Amino acid sequence: MFKNYVFDLYGTLIDINTDEWSMELWEKLATLYRYKKADYTAEEINKKYCEYVEAEKKRVQKRFPEYSVIDIKIEKVFKKLFTAKKVKATAKEIDFICTAFRCYSTKYIKLYDGVIDLLETLKEKGKKIYLLSNAQRKFTENELNMFDLTKYFDGILISSDEECSKPDTHYFDALINKYELKKSETIMIGNDYISDIKGAYDAGLKSLYIHQSISPEIKGKLLADFKVMDGDVFKIKKLILK
Repeated sequence: MFKNYVFDLYGTLIDINTDEWSMELWEKLATLYRYKKADYTAEEINKKYCEYVEAEKKRVQKRFPEYSVIDIKIEKVFKKLFTAKKVKATAKEIDFICTAFRCYSTKYIKLYDGVIDLLETLKEKGKKIYLLSNAQRKFTENELNMFDLTKYFDGILISSDEECSKPDTHYFDALINKYELKKSETIMIGNDYISDIKGAYDAGLKSLYIHQSISPEIKGKLLADFKVMDGDVFKIKKLILK
């Protein structure tokens, strides 16, 4: 039916719950920065983080006015938090901060049942598999490795690298163009009815929507060509793999 299968990651292949706004997280992050002589309170580092995120978004938008949905490289924010305190941090130290932040903010993370079965079946049938994720590379790379998922993908695009996110069609087109895919042979699979499904529709792609507990509430028309409304990943291959 299709040659190319493009997957969203979080809420589609990986079930995750994070909380980036608990004071406990910011207390721990402030402590890490104080270890490196960057003196912050939890309240201050939280406030500055938000300010620097917004400032970086504005810089990206200025560079790419054609993007309707932008993303940033979060490591730039963590570096700025050091620079603001006149502390030099190495790339390795910034990577550690990114990893620690993700660990501290993650409540749980696991694969959905049926994910490995689906990916292996696609591989066995000679299909091409791609990842198109709204995510931070500094977070996602570790999580792909943790679940040994990287080996399944013929191509991976992460929004922080492109500084553009779903549902912006520029992001979909970046994948299509980079890997020279034919849209008529490609399907998008995701759990977000706007980012994944409307984005795919606007980009001229077929799509499959899978509803999971962390999926946003559907408030408009669901434009998917195929639907799995009970979160059962095993049903995906029955619908779109022939």
